[in-house]
Amino acid sequence: MEIELKYRIPTTEIADELWRDKLFFHLEEEGSREEMCFDAKYYDTEDWALSKEEMAYRVRKEGHSWVASLKWKGHTEGALHVREELNVPVTDAAADPKVFRDSEIGKHLNEVIGDRDLICQLETKYLRKRFRIDTGEGIYELSLDDGWIITPYGSDRILEVELELFSGETDELEKLGASICERYGLEKEERSKYARGLELIKRG
Repeated sequence: MEIELKYRIPTTEIADELWRDKLFFHLEEEGSREEMCFDAKYYDTEDWALSKEEMAYRVRKEGHSWVASLKWKGHTEGALHVREELNVPVTDAAADPKVFRDSEIGKHLNEVIGDRDLICQLETKYLRKRFRIDTGEGIYELSLDDGWIITPYGSDRILEVELELFSGETDELEKLGASICERYGLEKEERSKYARGLELIKRG
């Protein structure tokens, strides 16, 4: 399961300031800071069969590695995003739903797709800066994303911070998120990158 907070960052200057901030310096996991380019392709059938089932199928290049992800049963409460997630390492960006076939949700995915082709409906490209926070009670990852959502009907800027729960309690996650939000006047982001891309397509 994926549990994370999302906030919109008003400007690149604030994003840079947040990255340099020592707010979590005493909790930061040593050596965990890194910067990595992400390039994600979101696949669906021509008639949006997966979207209708509230499923998202993504293949993302993370640095030099590829990861296929399946997300489903998501819900959002303000900045808090909770959804089931399954990740499988792959070799390239090609859509191959059979990589999930050993799981029950993977079997359902393949049943939904049937004999229809999968096409790339939208992409996201962004630079992610991230580090881990270890409070002693939980482990979290703070990520700053700067880039674009790209669709055939237009693009939208990505400038956001994510705080993901790796282990621990949601209450502590929300306290950490509140401290960032209050310090920088961030706005809660109730939409995933994929959901924002779908909105662009629907408006087009």
